[in-house]
Amino acid sequence: MKLGVNVPNFGPGTDPGVLRDWARITEGLGYDLLMVSDHVVVTPDVAERYPEPFYEPFTTLSWLAGVTTGVRLGTTVLILPYRNPLLVARMATNLSRLSGGRFVLGVGVGWARQEFDALGVPFTARGRLTDEYLATLRDAWRTGSEDDAATIPVWVGGHSAAAIRRTVRFGDAWHPLRLPLARMRTVLADHSLPGFAPRIALQLTEAPVDDPERIAGVGTIEQILDDLDQLRLLGADTVVLDPYHGDPKEIRRPETAWRALTEVATHWRPAS
Repeated sequence: MKLGVNVPNFGPGTDPGVLRDWARITEGLGYDLLMVSDHVVVTPDVAERYPEPFYEPFTTLSWLAGVTTGVRLGTTVLILPYRNPLLVARMATNLSRLSGGRFVLGVGVGWARQEFDALGVPFTARGRLTDEYLATLRDAWRTGSEDDAATIPVWVGGHSAAAIRRTVRFGDAWHPLRLPLARMRTVLADHSLPGFAPRIALQLTEAPVDDPERIAGVGTIEQILDDLDQLRLLGADTVVLDPYHGDPKEIRRPETAWRALTEVATHWRPAS
């Protein structure tokens, strides 16, 4: 099982130098995958959690491809209804080729109603549009290079019934975001999915967290390592660690996240 990192590509203090440091630390610690988030218009509902500056994911990952060598690069998650699917197909193909086949396309339906309104995209149609756009992506890649279709994994975010159906129909992996282990275990037991690549939290605590609703990745290093082992046993190919917890002030102190990532990288010993 491989480990990845969700890197903040937004917020106060974020600039090209900080993004480059995140990439070099992620790759230097031996993580396999670096992922970034997606928003196009930072409307008030978005800004509460993901404030400006917000670096657009395709642009950011293309640049980071040039300052890294082997780490995979991806989106967690690209809000698919925001962009013409043929444009997404083109950008994803170009990024995959420019990075040497390192791109992973994580997609989701989105949640920020004000942002949908600003872009002129109907919020209530976001699920239908996501399905239509995923079908268009697949068709575009099938009619292009076979190499493109083979080298761009599509991870489908969300955990609703519609998201699970979407994963089965269009995805290469189910990519749930920040769920308790029990919830992921139930979904996996009830459905035959093409793959499993969750994004969990990364929040180290000194004392164990006993909350039965504890999301995976929150707790002592022992709890987090056990979460990773349980996810491995559930069949996860990749687990993405998310050290951002919703407070934009955290972004000015990336050293805290880097120490947590170092702690996991030092102690994680996947079973062979």
